[in-house]
Amino acid sequence: MKKVIGCIICLLIHQAIYAQNVAPYILVLGITQDGGYPHMGCTRKCCQMAWEDRSMRRNVVSLALVDPKSGKWWLFEATPDIKEQLHYFQALTKGQYNFLPDGIFVTHAHIGHYAGLMDLGKEVMGTRDVPVYALPRMKNFLETNGPWSQLVSLHNIVLQALHADSVITLNENVSVRSFVVPHRDEYSETAGFEIITSNKKYLFIPDINKWEKWYRSIVNEVDNVDIAMVDATFYDSNELPARNMANVPHPTVAETMSLFDHADAKMKAKIYFIHFNHTNPLLWDSGKQKEVKKMGFNIAVQGAQL
Repeated sequence: MKKVIGCIICLLIHQAIYAQNVAPYILVLGITQDGGYPHMGCTRKCCQMAWEDRSMRRNVVSLALVDPKSGKWWLFEATPDIKEQLHYFQALTKGQYNFLPDGIFVTHAHIGHYAGLMDLGKEVMGTRDVPVYALPRMKNFLETNGPWSQLVSLHNIVLQALHADSVITLNENVSVRSFVVPHRDEYSETAGFEIITSNKKYLFIPDINKWEKWYRSIVNEVDNVDIAMVDATFYDSNELPARNMANVPHPTVAETMSLFDHADAKMKAKIYFIHFNHTNPLLWDSGKQKEVKKMGFNIAVQGAQL
């Protein structure tokens, strides 16, 4: 009997390890605002360090959703750093997956989030029918404006329509819920995504004006997921003394932490700050990084698996 029980326990442990190894997961391929880090034209201390030390450089915000069981993966955001990020993905996964993703999800028409699509055109990769998922205005923008419309007409990409507050199923292990968030929507609406896998739920909102401008409660949304990667463009409202911060209305890290001030440790630990402007000290100030972590929050790290 003891031998049988021991075999059953071993089998359960083996099954648990196997399930963990094949469960879908997220890889962080970039963590910065559209201009990257260091930022073009910036010679201040915040960027000078990264100009001098290449190891400090960081890519524009992007995620890879990986499903080991199906052998497929999807890219979230087509950034200006897409060349480096696709090769980075291959390095992180030791070449186990196709070089090109099985689909690309784009949040909106600001350069850091879709400009990388141009590398799929005939001047570079000349890809064939890479699925690109976008909400209606973003889809129309790509269809009706060059050079993006050429990607469509030459079948470098094939546009897949998303709809706000609806779920698209990618396979039995992975689905994605799309929703709209308020932002500077000059050319398209701005999407956020809830990535739903067989073992975790992820919230991805790299850009939003202010939490109170949204028709949903960020507290409720974080409560409903396991990991929430949220807009942390600026640390606080004093970060750009030469500019009117009202013209770049993002929720600051300080504001978001204040909003969750009375949340328990488990809730705070779900939050991963991402999409840092080059001026945000969470990119380069170890003291600020420790302070945020001490308060129970997390900072997205390029290359991390979540």
